[in-house]
Amino acid sequence: MLELTGLTAGYHGGTVLHDLDLTVPAGSVHAIVGHNGAGKTTLVHTVAGFIRPSAGSVRLNGREMTGQPAHKVARAGIGLVPQGRRVFAGLTVAEHLRLSYRPPGRGDTSRPSRWTPERVLELLPRLGERRGNRGTDLSGGEQQMLALARALLGSPSVLLLDEPTEGLAPLLAKQVYELVGTLAEEGIAVLLVSPSPAQAAECARTVTVLTSGRVTLRVDGADARTDPTALHEALELTPVRTAAR
Repeated sequence: MLELTGLTAGYHGGTVLHDLDLTVPAGSVHAIVGHNGAGKTTLVHTVAGFIRPSAGSVRLNGREMTGQPAHKVARAGIGLVPQGRRVFAGLTVAEHLRLSYRPPGRGDTSRPSRWTPERVLELLPRLGERRGNRGTDLSGGEQQMLALARALLGSPSVLLLDEPTEGLAPLLAKQVYELVGTLAEEGIAVLLVSPSPAQAAECARTVTVLTSGRVTLRVDGADARTDPTALHEALELTPVRTAAR
């Protein structure tokens, strides 16, 4: 479980996140939506240890992680799939997987499941077909799968996904969201930053809207699927209307 309490953070003396409370239980997806500049990536980077919060706390399964550097956060069980994928151009898929594999220590029972390169390739068989190809040879969708594979090879308890469908065709984006649901079923707590409120609601137990670094709406995913009006209003979106026949 990921628990954020009163989280306040920013850059160069400026505050981006303001007193944010958020919980992601194990085996669930909590989606974050909001316009550009809302603080979504700042939130992810603060949880991942790239930004030290000025106030509040980050807890992983009850363990205090606030202010820990990124490498310690990752070892503790928080995996990150960054925005933009960031694969290494000159490394093959097999080399990415080998270098990313970090099995939990003996006696570590906090991880919901353990991921090996073999198991990752069962989940993402296309990567197996491209094992010998370098990062520059991969399509955008394949690079996204590789970024996800790297995060899974740390056997995370919590997975942070920062706009994982950015730049992908609709069919590939749908496949990514289906994978997110599969990982939650494995017991992983997933914090998902999504550019699409509708797609976020389809796979999330909870959807939170950020506006200028503050929570302006938190809604049950099932309620948002049934009636997205509140979500649209919080984001000032025009509801999609069915054409008259």
